[in-house]
Amino acid sequence: MFGDFIRKYGSYSIIQAENPDGDSLGSALAIDEMIERPTTLYCPVNLPGYLKYFRGADRVTVDFDFSAEAYIIVDTAAEILLSKLLNEPAIANRLYSAPVLVIDHHETEDDLPFPHEKIIEVRPACSELIFEEAKKSDVKITTEGAEDIMGGIMSDTLGLTTSSVTARTFEIMAELTELGASVAEIEDRRRVLMKKSPRILDYKADLIKKIDYLLDGRLATVHIPFDEIQEYSNEYNPNVLILEEMRMVEGVEVAVAIKTYPDGKLTGKIRTESDFPFAEEIAASFGGGGHKFAAGFRVYDMSYEDVLRELVKVIVPKLEESEND
Repeated sequence: MFGDFIRKYGSYSIIQAENPDGDSLGSALAIDEMIERPTTLYCPVNLPGYLKYFRGADRVTVDFDFSAEAYIIVDTAAEILLSKLLNEPAIANRLYSAPVLVIDHHETEDDLPFPHEKIIEVRPACSELIFEEAKKSDVKITTEGAEDIMGGIMSDTLGLTTSSVTARTFEIMAELTELGASVAEIEDRRRVLMKKSPRILDYKADLIKKIDYLLDGRLATVHIPFDEIQEYSNEYNPNVLILEEMRMVEGVEVAVAIKTYPDGKLTGKIRTESDFPFAEEIAASFGGGGHKFAAGFRVYDMSYEDVLRELVKVIVPKLEESEND
């Protein structure tokens, strides 16, 4: 299916969801390398600065390409993560009328309302799935495409350290290395962009002081209001800045960073420990999704306090379940 789709039409637009990450970007750039026709790269929000270590990231635009003959959506099959597109009548009409292929690796159910073909298979990363589909379809993977796939896999597996990684993942990394991709070069570029200014380091200290500990210290949460999102996000994503620090606190099993916006939107990023594989289930209670140990959600018309109460309500049975196992 994959090979037939990317060879069939005269032009394509590759779409990421509203929560772009290294895997979605690596997936989009890799497919862009594989398609031998005109392509555009679209994301409904500006890419965060920390993803700019991917070569080609500057080609991603917030301007939707209505002229493309076909569309490929990567790293999601969830309506809520494409709500910004679907709330725009002209964009929604285009997706309903044009050929669309959806490629996703999450366990979350496909609930996209428009007609589409799909390739959905649970994998450590969407970019890994794309590699396998390309191989099955005899699609050429260039050195640049191999690097994009490698970067995507490294991003979604936290450098091949998550429990989702399989023996096949390591085999794929070896094959990508043979194609010319380099873990060291990718990591060098990433580290340059991950460096923090003194201002950001001061902000990180402020975030640490704002962490709330609930459920006897097993749940850690932090609130990131809109004024902080505006002030710091272009330089460094507050979620990325604080989540791993929260997860590494002794006794914490669930870490949640929550952003609030003036339009009533609230987003949450969840990270859990390796012995508490419920991140996706927690996110699902808010209509979100993701992986066992990393997930996210978006809600409207709920306060930070409302979300905290719901988190406690959802997490307590999971804590009891993990204790009984």
